[in-house]
Amino acid sequence: MANSKVRSWIYTKAGYPQTLHLGETELPAAPASGHILVEVKATALNPVDIQLMNVPLNSLPGLNAPKIPSRDFSGIVLAAASDSGYAKGDEVMGISMDFKTTGFLTQVASVDVKTSCIIPKPEHMDWKQAASLPLVWLTARTSIEKAVPYMKAATASDNRIVVLGGSSSTGLYTVRIAHERGWRVLSSCSGRNVEFVKGLGADEVVDYTTSPTAVVDAVRRFQPNAIIDCVGGTDCIGLAPQYVTIVGDKTSRATIGGSALYYTHPKMYLRWLFGYLGLGNSYECIILDAKKEYLEECAKLKGDDEIIIDSTFDFGRAKEAFERMDTGRARGKVVVELHG
Repeated sequence: MANSKVRSWIYTKAGYPQTLHLGETELPAAPASGHILVEVKATALNPVDIQLMNVPLNSLPGLNAPKIPSRDFSGIVLAAASDSGYAKGDEVMGISMDFKTTGFLTQVASVDVKTSCIIPKPEHMDWKQAASLPLVWLTARTSIEKAVPYMKAATASDNRIVVLGGSSSTGLYTVRIAHERGWRVLSSCSGRNVEFVKGLGADEVVDYTTSPTAVVDAVRRFQPNAIIDCVGGTDCIGLAPQYVTIVGDKTSRATIGGSALYYTHPKMYLRWLFGYLGLGNSYECIILDAKKEYLEECAKLKGDDEIIIDSTFDFGRAKEAFERMDTGRARGKVVVELHG
């Protein structure tokens, strides 16, 4: 590469949105062992990007080095270490699982293949479609796998699963996968998304805006084998033999959620422990399982009906993209495309 610097969206100290700005970052002259250099064609934004920008530790001396948000990507390999398993010109998509490294809201990224889940980009997918899938598909697939042991009926349709937040970026694929397995699906969403979620395969949909107890009442009547919670909160805990959450007890979009809350929310840990010991219903707060075979399954998805993208923004409008995602009203992924 002729230039060791590339344009990147970066942040240093805590405080979204003020901390996010367009700047430059350094690239190595050649990829290190086990690394590839990728020309990023598209990257998808996730709520965790904003949450990480708000972590107070970012403002401490020594920890305020420039960091690049966004973990999902699609792009072309520009250079590859001999032990990376990739070659120049490969078209790839994937996700980095090492949150200590920088992300993909940059023209070119150095990617450690050992801490990433990467597959060849399917030819039928465009760049933005490929970038939109890794985190949400892997999270949905991992959640479904956690529910499998509780689906014991001889007939698939007698197995019942609840997906809280069926129109969310992860929820929509969770509904789809559950439907494809033949399970009966109840999902929650706002009124404007009811028909959309039914179109994904939900047998029953409850509008959570109709009353404070609408979702709880519907879940009780449904009597599910498992609940997958994509929105957070505690209202439906205990209403199924298995409860899987990707968010945890929190309901704020600005703070870190997921399994990290085990360290700060003792009730969550105790729920998991009691379930593990067989003293109550099973409870798990999970992060995605970055298995290549899981990600490869998403290659079957085709077209705008199956790969749901809310909106696409050019690289220079990344701040607007974050604003759109942060509204909480996006249906599917918000994607940033890079050109040139």
